[in-house]
Amino acid sequence: MASKVEVHVRASELPAVPLTLEGYSVLHQMFRFRWAEWRKQEQGSRAQCARELAEAFRELEQAGQFAAYSMLGHKGDLMLVHFRDSFDDLNQAELTLDWTDFRDFLEPVHSYVSVIELGLYDSSVKLFRQLTERGVAPLSEEWNKEVAETIERQKAAMRVRLFPKIPESRYLCFYPMDRKRGEDKNWYMLPIEERQRQMEEHGMVGRRYAGKVQQIITGSIGFDDWEWGVDLFAAEPLVFKKLIYEMRFDQVSAEYALFGQFFLGLRVRLEKIGEWAEGKLPK
Repeated sequence: MASKVEVHVRASELPAVPLTLEGYSVLHQMFRFRWAEWRKQEQGSRAQCARELAEAFRELEQAGQFAAYSMLGHKGDLMLVHFRDSFDDLNQAELTLDWTDFRDFLEPVHSYVSVIELGLYDSSVKLFRQLTERGVAPLSEEWNKEVAETIERQKAAMRVRLFPKIPESRYLCFYPMDRKRGEDKNWYMLPIEERQRQMEEHGMVGRRYAGKVQQIITGSIGFDDWEWGVDLFAAEPLVFKKLIYEMRFDQVSAEYALFGQFFLGLRVRLEKIGEWAEGKLPK
């Protein structure tokens, strides 16, 4: 039987990379609307174009999860969010929109590509410890078999979170983020147990806002310029400020978090996009 010292040494050498689960492929599209050009069009032409857009939106909604948001601030006017089964389906969603006449009035200002991701820090550390204490070599056939079985069990248990419906909430806050990789603070050089501890602390803050905010985390390493995307959905916007501010005080955010631009939008029902195009914010 291994001594406590031996077990401690082996535990400190646990594999660094936590397991993750992936679900829907996700695309955020942000556009600036060419209002001046749009207003120059005859009323009949605008109405026909808006009807065509509504039909394209219905097609996008039938093909997968899809929602539109009227953006606040100078970063854009319209944000479209797509949840699809694959990147192929995301690209088809782009092409469907591109083929409409309305697209001539939309100027792309930003986009974000990612996949819904659930990090399994707790399960990873528990499994890696068990396998290490049993003397199973990392990446051996037995190791890989047990990892694959764990992932399959977790996928089945977490399916609703991996393939969610876009919440019906009025407000959306989206932002990308990284973990620091600098000279003084480097998230990726911490032992996996320490990262697990900090993420557990971080998650406790979010759980206090359950019922007020619905959060969807997406992974974007290898897909876009940041490492993760965060979507927060709520009935009123002040809760975004309170949640994100409170999270600033936990260790993982205070020491290791880097944030990109924040994008805020109000939900526009697809059948009312014509009202939005006429300068009226639909309720």
